[in-house]
Amino acid sequence: MHLLTLPPAISSSGGGSARYGLVLMVIEILRFRLAAGVAESAFLAADKRVQAEFAYRQPGLLRRTTARGPDQSWAVIDLWSDEADADRASARWGQDAATEALMALVDGASVTSERFATLD
Repeated sequence: MHLLTLPPAISSSGGGSARYGLVLMVIEILRFRLAAGVAESAFLAADKRVQAEFAYRQPGLLRRTTARGPDQSWAVIDLWSDEADADRASARWGQDAATEALMALVDGASVTSERFATLD
């Protein structure tokens, strides 16, 4: 179950689909591999920069985490308050210096992105 209980002042004010004090969320998963020759440490530094300079400055972002799979694949998982906030951040993604620097370290052919809406 992917529910976030928020104080009434937050859950009743715009952003998200409030129902009985619960906010339904959008889960966005970006999967990729690092480009050939990119050091994990360089990627992690760029990811940290994105987190500080871009991600948490986006309205509606509730949580962001980066994970590595056993096969050297990567995933960034974002939890959004609603799809409109995710769409607006996506539109800004390619116009930001920190995100451009991060994506320069990623194998572009390996990138996939999916969104899921929580049901309850």
